[in-house]
Amino acid sequence: MANRQLTRSLLAMALACAGTAQADDTTATQPPLSEQTMRSGGTMPAEQQRVNFDHAELHIGVDPATQSIDGDARLTFSAKSSTDTLLLDLDHNLPISTITLDGRKLDASAWSNPEGRLSIHLPKPLAQGHKVTVDIRYGGKPHVAKRAPWDGGFVWSHTPDGQPWVASAVEGEGCDLFWPCIDHPQGKPDLVDMYVTVPKPLVAPGNGKLIDVKEHGDKRTYHWRAKHPTTYAISINVGPFELLQANYKSRYGNIIPMQYWHLKGDDDKAKALFLEFPAMLSFFEEQIGPYPFGDEKMGVVETPHLGMEHQTINAYGNHYAKGPYGFDWLLQHEFSHEWFGNQVTNADWDDMWLHEGFGTYMQPLYGQYLAGDMPYFAMLQDERVKVQNKFPVVAGRNQFEHEVYDADKGPGNDIYYKGSLMLHTLRGMIGDKAFFDSIRRLVYGRPDPKPGNFSPRYATTGDYIKIVNEVTGKDLTWFFHVYLYEAKLPVLVQERDGDTVNLHWEIADHAPFPMPVEVQVGETVQVLPMTNGRGSVHAPEGTLLIVDPHSKVLRELPHVAGYQAWQKAQMLRKKAS
Repeated sequence: MANRQLTRSLLAMALACAGTAQADDTTATQPPLSEQTMRSGGTMPAEQQRVNFDHAELHIGVDPATQSIDGDARLTFSAKSSTDTLLLDLDHNLPISTITLDGRKLDASAWSNPEGRLSIHLPKPLAQGHKVTVDIRYGGKPHVAKRAPWDGGFVWSHTPDGQPWVASAVEGEGCDLFWPCIDHPQGKPDLVDMYVTVPKPLVAPGNGKLIDVKEHGDKRTYHWRAKHPTTYAISINVGPFELLQANYKSRYGNIIPMQYWHLKGDDDKAKALFLEFPAMLSFFEEQIGPYPFGDEKMGVVETPHLGMEHQTINAYGNHYAKGPYGFDWLLQHEFSHEWFGNQVTNADWDDMWLHEGFGTYMQPLYGQYLAGDMPYFAMLQDERVKVQNKFPVVAGRNQFEHEVYDADKGPGNDIYYKGSLMLHTLRGMIGDKAFFDSIRRLVYGRPDPKPGNFSPRYATTGDYIKIVNEVTGKDLTWFFHVYLYEAKLPVLVQERDGDTVNLHWEIADHAPFPMPVEVQVGETVQVLPMTNGRGSVHAPEGTLLIVDPHSKVLRELPHVAGYQAWQKAQMLRKKAS
């Protein structure tokens, strides 16, 4: 995501150069979220594991004047094993008026939602393979984000000319902030039909493919259909948008609709941004594989917050800020999540680096694609000085979203930057062919993806390790253990003994780390295999000696730690003054 993705997101980089729209300040008087609603993920309850989420038909009326929504969610589930309870998630601050089950209204005693975990008792157990449809009528004032996308909720804002401008961003707290769902990475519905009703002349861009728009009085309803959307990537967007659209002819033979819904006033800048769409599609399809949602669209909408990877309708609020690398980094980062996040989705929040590490590495990779090595290494250097190494990137257990993104409790931004730099190191070690093959197998579940032969899938860190081992024919578990499951970076110790320079790796838990290292002596570069974590090179005193001359290996570097300490001191001094 954008930077919810960094403290909760990566967008922290942009805050210095891009402001956000002023949202209406209604947060002081809103009721607090329950602990249940504030957290997302964790261990999925047994009741939720027993069902498959077949279909979500969501009817949501948005009233900017009262900052409220009117919802009707018709949800269909099939039983993977017998169950007598449907367990869903919905913010208890959105009151439920009625619930019907297969067309029959349930007595209020059959369901409860005291803290945001909606429990619906079925009149009789649902047998394995059987289906049930529950219709939940609810509404009210959805939680308002104080600083989206860093915290979740709705943003009720206005355009410069005073018209309503509304967006949702719910990655951290989850989908239950505005619709009844299974608030877990593995809670994806197979299909979502979203009907969004808004006052005229406002429009409502949405996820997936536009089915129709119906006019009724002073309102209109947009019907969007999306397949396998990530739960937090289902979004509401309302505003007086204008539409730029064109078709992209894919190298795979299909035609991909491109759409950008933007505000009036910056038409030239909007058109310039839209011109970046085809190049980004070409890059991803060439380097990774087919755009996963080509039968729907590549969609972007301008939002009053920085950004988020909403499936096929990515949120963009970077204010057309120019960067030094020839492309809009925010647009590219959020678009990368169509592959890393929406096509392949983390099975647990503990595996969130699969979204953000890969998503972050796509910016330097794209810079290299466009202009060579200079932007590639410049961006990697920017990332390097942000790595904190306080907690492992992967804890090895089920986690809630906040446990991962909170830098005081978990890896925080390291899922972005350390994940990206680890991938750079992996690429240098196993080579481009194996590296990109491993990515395709992770994303698509196969090495030969083509439109129509793959579907969205879940993956874990262990899945990717297994893929890399299979592709390379080597057991590289040691590599991932050090970079993902240990907090500290490996230290390469260099000692001179006469004309010999000895190198050895120091690892926090003394784990094996036979990471090869290039060493330049004079004009010659040689590779030390570092078998058993040790190696040596003949380099007489006074001879040019550069360890890792092409910066291939992520490791502890004293000058980086020194710079970070200086930065911290400067910040403390500024706060004290």
